[in-house]
Amino acid sequence: MTEKSGDSSPLMAALAFYVRERDTAAAQARKQLGVNELDAKALAYVGAHPGVRPSELAGHLGVTSAGITTMVERLVRRGILRREFDAADRRVNHIHLVVDLEKEPWSQLARFDTACRQIIGHLDPQVEANLADFLTHTTAAARDQARRIDPRAADGAESSVA
Repeated sequence: MTEKSGDSSPLMAALAFYVRERDTAAAQARKQLGVNELDAKALAYVGAHPGVRPSELAGHLGVTSAGITTMVERLVRRGILRREFDAADRRVNHIHLVVDLEKEPWSQLARFDTACRQIIGHLDPQVEANLADFLTHTTAAARDQARRIDPRAADGAESSVA
């Protein structure tokens, strides 16, 4: 920030632009696929953790077991997820993706991040390391400051950083 501008800097403007555009791209993809934000987060988690138990998914997303049951049932009916019963305990089920998140149309959910990864791949490694260090430290400092003001303000902040 500069003293003249007082409230903004080119870096803050660029970060705000990035966040807005990423959010817009994600919202457009979810709308086209007919899923909400929580569904998309669930799909990403199940994709990274095939066979996850509903209780683990509920804990990750911060929703009730009833909420997960409803979500999973809806996504199973749509052919997006499937449940498999545990061979040792039929009361337990495991959740798997039916769709491939890396193929169309589902790859839309990560298209913005995929494009960013490709661009980052062309950066000088030291520039990338410096940017990563700056963003990591800045985010941690801002989160800590928000917690001092209101301990609930930063709840879940760690889980949303990817």
